[in-house]
Amino acid sequence: MFENVIKHYQDFPIKGIDFIDIMPFLQDADTFSQLMHEINSLVPSPTVATVEARGFLFASPLLTMQGGVSNIVPIRKKGKLPFAEGDLRRVEIKKEYGSDEVFYRLSDIAAGRVDDGVLHLTFFDDVLATGGTALGIANALAAEKVMVDGRLCRVQVDAFVFLVELLSLGGAEPLRTLAPVHSIIKL
Repeated sequence: MFENVIKHYQDFPIKGIDFIDIMPFLQDADTFSQLMHEINSLVPSPTVATVEARGFLFASPLLTMQGGVSNIVPIRKKGKLPFAEGDLRRVEIKKEYGSDEVFYRLSDIAAGRVDDGVLHLTFFDDVLATGGTALGIANALAAEKVMVDGRLCRVQVDAFVFLVELLSLGGAEPLRTLAPVHSIIKL
């Protein structure tokens, strides 16, 4: 059902890339609502880490749904997150068309709920291609220790959730070594 909503743009942003446009989900309230319920059913953690900008559009509504999401960790490009000294973390990622770097704040992670000294989170992104973005971020997050209520807590990635997975690129395989991978649309 959801496969018919997305659009494809060949050779965008560079030649050889099939850009998956998920913006049509924002053009129909009923379809968006159904999609959000599907995403919500796949998220096992109270904290969701997501990458700008399209990830924000689909992760943020989870805060309003029953299911337990109570914190969103925004992951952004350079210069987009204001930060206090020592709060910002940089992650180098490998994408299907080059490398990049993204940033997150420890304070955003620490705003999440802790259970038995562990801050559980789910990584959400719109499209799973080669998995480089998700793997780089998940490895960085899993290596973190954050201070919550005076206690040092470790971070655990419980799951990866994607709106679309491009099966031919095999991006889910390396992620499965860290946590279960769920994709709503598989192309």
